[in-house]
Amino acid sequence: MSASQEKLRRVMVTGCGAVTPLGLTAAESWEGLKAGRSGIRRISVFDPEGFPTQIAGEIPGFDFAAAIRENPDLKDARRSTFFALRAAEEAFKSCGLKSGSFDPERFGIYFGAADSGVDFKAFVQTIGRSLDAETGKIDGGRYLEAAGHIMTGMGELESQPYMTLSHLVKRFKIEGPATNGITACAASSQAIGEAFEWIRRGDTDMMMTGGSHSMVYPLGIAGFSLLTALSTRNEEPARASRPFDKNRDGFVLSEGACVLMLEELEHARRRGAQIYGEITGYGATADAYRMTDMDPEGRGACRAMELAMKKAGLRPDDVDYINAHGTATQVNDAIETMVIKKVMGDRAASVPVSSIKSMVGHMIAAAGAFEAMTCLYAIRNSVIPPTINYEEPDPRCDLDYVPNTARSAKVRHALSNSFGFGGQNICLAVGAYDNES
Repeated sequence: MSASQEKLRRVMVTGCGAVTPLGLTAAESWEGLKAGRSGIRRISVFDPEGFPTQIAGEIPGFDFAAAIRENPDLKDARRSTFFALRAAEEAFKSCGLKSGSFDPERFGIYFGAADSGVDFKAFVQTIGRSLDAETGKIDGGRYLEAAGHIMTGMGELESQPYMTLSHLVKRFKIEGPATNGITACAASSQAIGEAFEWIRRGDTDMMMTGGSHSMVYPLGIAGFSLLTALSTRNEEPARASRPFDKNRDGFVLSEGACVLMLEELEHARRRGAQIYGEITGYGATADAYRMTDMDPEGRGACRAMELAMKKAGLRPDDVDYINAHGTATQVNDAIETMVIKKVMGDRAASVPVSSIKSMVGHMIAAAGAFEAMTCLYAIRNSVIPPTINYEEPDPRCDLDYVPNTARSAKVRHALSNSFGFGGQNICLAVGAYDNES
């Protein structure tokens, strides 16, 4: 370890919470992953009839009415905010913190929350009441009058991604730095990476981090359908998401939230905190290529993985598991396979690689945080979750994808990849906590 590394503080994960298509807690979600269970179903949030894709990873059994009764301020909040608060409450509780037991000015938050869509029905009704049938123009006065009957000012504010951050800051009395970043599929991984850096350099002692998202609404499904990015296996939802399989036909959109509590090592030790594991490295790059396609040579993704490993002090032989971005699109899976081969060299053929998107779909801004949490649980439980629906090998995808069944294996160091639309590449290195070091 270099002198510069010795001056940097170590960052532990002391709390986890998750709301996913597999369950309403981190434990339920992990059990679903171990069992190789799919959380993909026909869409129920709206009637998907007529859409080319009619399936998604919705959150089962979430009681929105009860959440509003407990906190009336949430009556206009969006789905992603509810999911974030639920996951954060679990993470905070598992962290063992209590109000007044920590310095709120040394407690920050870096989150990756994105929109859950406008109130589509209210939007259409308001437009309908204010549109001049002859000119096709919207009358501002009539629009405002109609909006006053159908919409609310707070409802409009709640449609903005920063409102999730605002609710979290208020609920948990966070008085340190607070930031929300939206970098598509890489958002919550980047949030964890930046939160890690803030603690490492001494700006904070604790960080709440992770992400939440729900794009299971008409415009969300329509947009990705127009990009031809979604699977259309509507008749077999549980078999639709098939990363690295030769017959993959696109990803499955899903929703949810995952929250991690990060804490400086000595701060965690002093209060006897439970330690799930350690964030050891973070690599962030950009492709500067296309909005929806990875650089065909995978240069940015390679550099992200190499940076995370360098920061963590890892060599390819040290890596026991890679949680792949693995979206189940033809291009992404082939390029990510190539990237892993370039970075891992001779080790690539023997390191286990799996994509949990085969089970939970793509949680977009929340995906990376849940995948990082999965690495922590794999380390703690010596179990690597599978890539389900892997039935026919693709010659371009020829690594060990832990097909269909979870695998018992000792895991001390794992990498988690997140590659977002727009060319954002994030890799997180996660390690077992060694209390003697």
